[in-house]
Amino acid sequence: MEQILLISGTSFLLTFLVFPVFIKFFKRRNFLDDPGGRKIHTARTPAMGGLPIFIGFCIAVLIWAPFNVLRDVKYVLSAVSIMFVIGFRDDLINLRAYQKLLGQIAAAMIIVSVCDIRFTSLYGFMGIEEIPIAVSYLISLFTIIVITNAYNLIDGIDGLSGSVGVITTLFFGIYFFLNGQTGFALITLSLCGALLAFLNYNWAPSKIFMGDTGSLFIGFFLSILTIKFIHYNHTHLGGEYIFDGSIGTAVAILSFL
Repeated sequence: MEQILLISGTSFLLTFLVFPVFIKFFKRRNFLDDPGGRKIHTARTPAMGGLPIFIGFCIAVLIWAPFNVLRDVKYVLSAVSIMFVIGFRDDLINLRAYQKLLGQIAAAMIIVSVCDIRFTSLYGFMGIEEIPIAVSYLISLFTIIVITNAYNLIDGIDGLSGSVGVITTLFFGIYFFLNGQTGFALITLSLCGALLAFLNYNWAPSKIFMGDTGSLFIGFFLSILTIKFIHYNHTHLGGEYIFDGSIGTAVAILSFL
C-alpha cells in the first residue's frame, strides 16, 4: 500500500507542477488546437498535454517501482512509449492514417507476441472457449486498436478524456492490487495520479488538451489493461476479488468511452 501511495502521489505532484510550464511553452510555440469539427471548444487551446502526463508517469515509475516490477513490465512500457512517440509525432507533423495504423499494429504486436497479453479463448462468450492461436492474435490486435482509437476520439471535450482515464485506471489499478498483480497495479495507479493532475487543467474552460500525444498512449494502455483483466479474471474464477462475468465487467468499464 505504501508503494501505491508513493507512486501515485509522486506522479500527481510532478505532473501538476510541470503542467503550467508546458502550457506557457505551448502557447509561446503556437502548439494550439483550433476549434471546429467535432471539437466543442471555441478558443484556440494548447494541445500535447500528454507530454507532461507521460513525464510524470514515467518518472514516478522509475523512482518507486522495484527492479523486479520494472523487469516484468519493461516490454509493456516499451510498447506504450512507442505509442507515445507516434502521438507526439502526429501532433508535431500530421501522420497519415495508415502510418498511425501501422505504428499501432507494431506496438500491439509487442504486447500480444512478446508480453503474451492476449485473449486465449472467448471465455464462454456464445459458448466458445478455446480458439486457434491465429484467431487469438487477430482478436487481441483488433481489440487493442479499437480501444486505442476510441479513447483518442474523446479528447477535445473539457474533462471527458481525463475523467474516463481516471475512472478506468483507478478501477484496474485497485483490482490488480487486490489480486496480487503488483507490477500492473503500480504502473496503472501511477498513470491515474498523472491523469488526476491533468484534470486540474482540463475542466471547462480547458487550459490544455491531451492531443494525440496523450490520448494514443493512454488509450493503448487501457486496451492492455482490459485484455489483462479479462484473461486474469476468467482464469481465477472463484477468487475473493474476482468478478463473475469477465467480458461483461470489462465492457461496463469501457462503456464510458
